[in-house]
Amino acid sequence: MDVQKNSYTFIYSTIIVVIVATLLTIAAVSLQPAQEKNVEVEKKQNILASLHIPSTPKNAEELYSRYITGTKVVNEAGEIVSGVDAFTLNMREDLKLPRNKRHLAIYEARKGDSAFIVIPLYGKGLWGPIWGYISFLRDTSVGNDQPEFNTVYGAVFDHKGETPGLGAEINQPWFQKPFMGKKIFNDKGQFVSIEVVKGGGTQNEPNKVDAISGGTITSKGLQAMLDTCLSVYQNYFKQPK
Repeated sequence: MDVQKNSYTFIYSTIIVVIVATLLTIAAVSLQPAQEKNVEVEKKQNILASLHIPSTPKNAEELYSRYITGTKVVNEAGEIVSGVDAFTLNMREDLKLPRNKRHLAIYEARKGDSAFIVIPLYGKGLWGPIWGYISFLRDTSVGNDQPEFNTVYGAVFDHKGETPGLGAEINQPWFQKPFMGKKIFNDKGQFVSIEVVKGGGTQNEPNKVDAISGGTITSKGLQAMLDTCLSVYQNYFKQPK
């Protein structure tokens, strides 16, 4: 074949493209199980972090099995939904459904004599999606007009592309720590969620935390995420456990 002809260049380029594409496909397929495993482990680490249980990629699965006692999915009425796996539930797609059609994942946990539930969160920040997990401590001493799961035990948040030094700070411990001890129901048993506002978070404001200075849109997005994701659990929260 005459290497000076255009046909040679075309054939050569085509062969190289096919070889490279094949190699990339093989690499992607072979790495997919490892990538999926990494995502699973990271998710378990975040759930544990909301319970103040530090973990590493090496021990996350063992700790998850030790502290997470069960999972379940309920609907807005608080009824158990069968056939849906809480761990693999795609919240981004589920949030597109009407409230009464959504699947609500719940992770049950125990540390010593204390019982907890962990709720997954998903919302929208300034530049992209934000997400997280929030845990609640069970309090069996409350009256009949108060839900047993009301007090936040811990929270972790993360983002895809919020502004560094501003909205991106939602994944920092200094921002997440003040959520501990906050309540999502008022003293009348009414759902009030958690407000993320500038100057909020004093002892006299049990449902407010301080917003990020300069990260107003991300803070508002996080507040909307909390309200949207937690409000549909009201009936479950109020059920006798």
